Order: sequence, then C-alpha cells, then structure tokens
Amino acid sequence: MTQTKDSRQRRQNYQFSAMNSNDQNCQDEEEGDRETLLQDSEAPVHRGLAGLKGELGNILLLLFLYILQGIPLGLAGSIPLILQGKSVSYTDQAIFSFVFWPFSLKLLWAPLVDSLYIKKFGRRKSWLVPTQYLIGLFMMYLSLTVDDLLAGEHGPDMLALTATFFLFEFLAATQDIAVDGWALTMLSRENVGYASTCNSVGQTAGYFMGNVLFLALESADFCNKYLRSTPQPKGMVTLPDFLFFWGAVFLVTTTLVALLKKEHTNARVNREETQSVKEAYGLLLSIVKMPAVLKFCLMILTAKIGFSAADAVTGLKLVERGVPKEHLALLAVPMVPLQILLPLIISKYTAGPKPLNVFHKAMPFRLLMGLEFAFLVWWTPHVSHEGGFPLYYYFTLLLSYALHQVALYSMFVAIMAFNAKVSDPLIGGTYMTLLNTVSNLGGNWPATMALWLVDHLTSKECTGAEGQSCVDHDAAEVNLSLDK
Repeated sequence: MTQTKDSRQRRQNYQFSAMNSNDQNCQDEEEGDRETLLQDSEAPVHRGLAGLKGELGNILLLLFLYILQGIPLGLAGSIPLILQGKSVSYTDQAIFSFVFWPFSLKLLWAPLVDSLYIKKFGRRKSWLVPTQYLIGLFMMYLSLTVDDLLAGEHGPDMLALTATFFLFEFLAATQDIAVDGWALTMLSRENVGYASTCNSVGQTAGYFMGNVLFLALESADFCNKYLRSTPQPKGMVTLPDFLFFWGAVFLVTTTLVALLKKEHTNARVNREETQSVKEAYGLLLSIVKMPAVLKFCLMILTAKIGFSAADAVTGLKLVERGVPKEHLALLAVPMVPLQILLPLIISKYTAGPKPLNVFHKAMPFRLLMGLEFAFLVWWTPHVSHEGGFPLYYYFTLLLSYALHQVALYSMFVAIMAFNAKVSDPLIGGTYMTLLNTVSNLGGNWPATMALWLVDHLTSKECTGAEGQSCVDHDAAEVNLSLDK
C-alpha cells in the first residue's frame, strides 16, 4: 500500500480540497511533517514492522465499532419483513423506509460532530462515547415499547413506529460520523484504504446479527424445526429481548472504549482540526460548490435508480407470495463468508489510483440482476405447493443472491475506497461523510419512491371479498376473516 511520490501528487490533485489558497504551503508542510505523522499519530507504523501488522489493534477496533453500527441497521432492516407478515400496504412500507434516511441526511449535523468536542477527552470520543451510550439506553427503552407499536388495535402504528426507529437510526448515523472521522487519523495514510474494508466487513457482520440471526431465532417454526426437541409457540428470542441484550452490550463496550482507548495528538493533527462550527460549514459549502464534487454527487444520486425496485421490493414480494421470512433470512447465512471475503478481494482492485473503475464495470451486471429478480418474483407462485417450496427453488434464490452480492459489494467497496482516498483530514468526519451521505441518499430516495409506487401500479382483489382491493391493512383483515 506504500505510495510513490507520483501517486501522492496525483492524489493531491484528485482531492476535492477546499483550501485552494493554501495549496503550496500545505504541500510543503505535508512533506516536512510526513515523518512526524508516522511516528506520532494514533496508528504508528514502525519501520521494523509491516504497515498492516503495526496497525492491527487499531484496525480491529475500527472493525468492532462498525460491527456495533451494523446492529441498529440490521434491526431496522428486519422490521419491514415483520410488517409484511402483518399485511401492511407498500405505502406503509414506503413510510417506514424513511427510517433509513438519517444516513442520507447526516451531512446536516456532521460539521457539529467535527467541530464541537472536549479536547482533553478526544475529538472523536467526545461524540462516539455519549452517542453509543444513548443507543444502548434507547434500545433498552425500545425493548419495553416495541410490542405495542407493532400490535396496535388497527394494525401497527406506522407513524409512531417510523418516528421511533428514525431516532434510533439518527443515533447510529451520528456514531457513523464519529467513526468515519476517527478512521482517517487512527490509520496511517498508507493504510487508510483499509477503513473501507473495516466498514464493509464490520457492518456486514453487525447487520447479520441484527437481521438474519434475529429473524431466525425469533421464528417459532425455525426454532421448533432446527433448535428444539419440544415445539413451543414462540421463538427462542423476542424482539424486546434482543433489543435489551444489545443495549447492555453497547453500554459495557462503550465504557471500555472510553476508559482504554486514548486519542493521542500531534502537531499535524492539531493543525488539521477545524476551530469552529462556522468554519466547518464554510469549508463544507466550499467543497459542495466545486465542479468536481457536483458532478460526482449527480452521478451517485442517480446511479442507483435502475436497481431501486429490485433491491427494495424483491424480498417483500417473495414474503407476500408465500416464502417464509425466516427462510429468506437463512439464505443470508451462506452469504456471510462471501460478504466478508468480497471486500477483502475487491479492495485489492480499489486500492489503486482509480477505484471507481470497479464501480462502473459492476453497474451493467447489477442492472441485469434486477431482471433476474423480477423473474424470480414471477416464478415463485408457480413452484409453491402445500409443503412449501422445493429445494431447487431455494438453490436458485441462493445463486441469484450470491451473484447480486458480487455486483453490490463491487460498487460499495469502490465508492468507499474512493471516498476515503479523496477525503481531507482537515474536516475528516465531514469530508468523508459528505461523500458517503450522497451515496446513501442515492440509494434511499429511489427505494422509497419504488415502494410508494408499488400499490399505485398494482391491482389486487381479495378472494371472497368482492369489491375489496386489499391495498391496506383493514382490507386485508377483511379478507383473512372471510377466509376463516
């Protein structure tokens, strides 16, 4: 990962720097302080050790923090599947999809996270520690109220449920800002590209535990079939239990990070820190106005429109057509090794000077996978029978998901590597968050729009309930009562 002088120069020219008036001074200071950075930063790379081995502890800490970040994302991702089993409409699903928007809006408060901190405690820990404490406490509170939100008199209380999980994800997004910014100074410049690997691997592992593992253990059918000798009416884990457990994990581990991990300062880091909120927002505005940034944002905001329906609706449509949600969750289990290995493999191709080449090459392949998913949704009712679905059907789903993951991670790791490469530590959290936020927003707004359009582009008729459309919860309940 060692960069040559030419590659460093290309990188400086390639960065979206907001400090054009000080370019020459910054270049001179960078050359003069390179030794200081390597010796005094939080991730020193000793000359006698390989760079990666010398920073193994910091890489593992970043990986752990991103795992914690994936838990709230996984839990929020499991709720739409639970809601689908309660016959909510796709319009309600579109409303709940706003839960994921804090990761697309975090740019609005990222400068505050970058600028306001307690110097003695640490620039990133000043936000990371209290935010993770709040996440832990919020999960414990949610464990007491989530059942009421999901089981209202007229079905789930969608507005209250959405508002509650929106706040939950807001805290997770704030933690992400702090971790993204810390990664830029915790790792040396030679190894900062591994931040994207920690992000993708850590979030994947956390999402797996918060989504796949939870849905499997929450399912009575799955637990009775595979994990119990005596059948029980409920799964081995309930949503309140799961929330309470991870709330306790957040509280304990955050305390350990607060006490054991120090943020060491040096002259380079002090010079790069922003001094006020006004300066941070001013620098952010300068970055946004740059032509290169505007072109990049436009590309990322529109690049995922072609995948939105396939990514947002396929799983819900499969559940609607009879595929058990716990079986869909189990299909993700063999995907975990692939999801862990893919970033490691892809990062070798994104570590060079042009990581976006991988993004562009993966795009046509991912568009074709959307057509494949449309075929699977159409095919599903034709292979279902009273005993469920045949083994070859699940094998086809597994193969399709595996191919989709290759395209998805190729694009994700490429974007993360590009963002880390061009981010300026001067406003580390805000700079990287700007680029990551645009990428998230480019995926979220098309997904919300796709979910909202499903009901409007779909015609339904309840069997045994003439004149009913089945597009909302009450109409579906009429159908269920008549079927009985």
